[in-house]
Amino acid sequence: MTVGMGMGVRRLLLAIAVALVGGAGVVTGVSVEDGDGDGVAEILAPRPPRVSLSYTPAQGSAPISPTEQIKVTATDGELREVALTPSGGSAGAPSGGSAGTPSGGAPAGTPSGGAAAGTPVRGTLAPDRRSWSPAEPLRYGTTYTWSGTAADAQGKTVPLTGTVTTVKPSKLVRGTLNIGDGRTVGVATPVQLQFSGHVTDRAAVERALTVTASVPTEGSWGWLQDESGGSRVHWRTKDYWKPGTKVTVSAKLFGVSYGDGAYGATDLSTTFTIGRAQVTRADVTSHQLVVIRDGKQVASYPASYGLDSDPNRNTRSGVHVITEKFTDKRMVSQQYGYDVMEKWAVRMSNNGEFIHANPATTGVQGSTNVSHGCVNLSTADAKAYYDSAMYGDPVEVSGSGVKLSARDGDIWVWTMDWAAWQRLSSL
Repeated sequence: MTVGMGMGVRRLLLAIAVALVGGAGVVTGVSVEDGDGDGVAEILAPRPPRVSLSYTPAQGSAPISPTEQIKVTATDGELREVALTPSGGSAGAPSGGSAGTPSGGAPAGTPSGGAAAGTPVRGTLAPDRRSWSPAEPLRYGTTYTWSGTAADAQGKTVPLTGTVTTVKPSKLVRGTLNIGDGRTVGVATPVQLQFSGHVTDRAAVERALTVTASVPTEGSWGWLQDESGGSRVHWRTKDYWKPGTKVTVSAKLFGVSYGDGAYGATDLSTTFTIGRAQVTRADVTSHQLVVIRDGKQVASYPASYGLDSDPNRNTRSGVHVITEKFTDKRMVSQQYGYDVMEKWAVRMSNNGEFIHANPATTGVQGSTNVSHGCVNLSTADAKAYYDSAMYGDPVEVSGSGVKLSARDGDIWVWTMDWAAWQRLSSL
């Protein structure tokens, strides 16, 4: 009786299964025991979902840079809902600012993007619904939680789970570019990027920097000694810029590790134009200041350069670059005992060298060098030169016994030959 009842039950259950299949029902996992034993047939056993999920970075990974790839991918199915939600964070989402200032005028490094705590990150779902990735920057020092579901062809689902954590920098380093958006500058202008702290991993930072010109232009980055509390890197062309060139500088620094726990605070960018080609030739032995514009001489001014007999007062030989202009400039020297106001002063070096008006030397301008290193002109000539000068114009000084060098100012990039300059790159 026991055997017969077991066989009867199995036949009955099998018949029910067949009937369900015949009636367009869905039955999975039917099995019937053929041997002896008292087990009941396993019918309607649930099949696990076929869809599986993979995460980048993998679950359990160490904290990552907020610019590293983040992605969830469904295999043998599709994503239904996806959310990546921050639980909290610190500073530092990029916003595409220029010349050291993010969009909207906030100081560089100010939190200005990325989802706020509790608000899911905006993302992009692939057209085939098999992958999703963030469409906005993440923030430093934040843990994000995955949620949502993925489903296979039969509608069986699995949940998105796990977390992504971004690094918390020990220090955020800001950067400032020397040229603002929309400016027009001279043909000797270098791109200067000044950092607020030391950069240990120079190669990583340099890989994040690009300079794009509207005409083919050869140039190279070069790292100079730290100054103003941080590292600095300049981009110099092999030869002077071609007039009219449109230049775009991009510094994708947010998320870049500078080494020693420091990271970039924000991205930077700027776009500028190279103006007319004005080159000033200053041969101290000629006692003339000659202005060449677009290949033609447009002016020659009688001048008095630095006193030849005193090396400390020599006007330095080498390519200087104009950086500032002042209608009135106070000039002070404790060493030489003067404190004066001079008109129409054009700075060509941070060592104190200017081209400016000096009525006191008008009588010797054009014949004798008597200044303390500046280029003295008459008031009328100094005003004319002031009006023509532009940031980034080169002043080619020659004939003196002392050469321009790194100790003379912030823009000395043209004192090196091209091969030597290229060696300052970290790539």
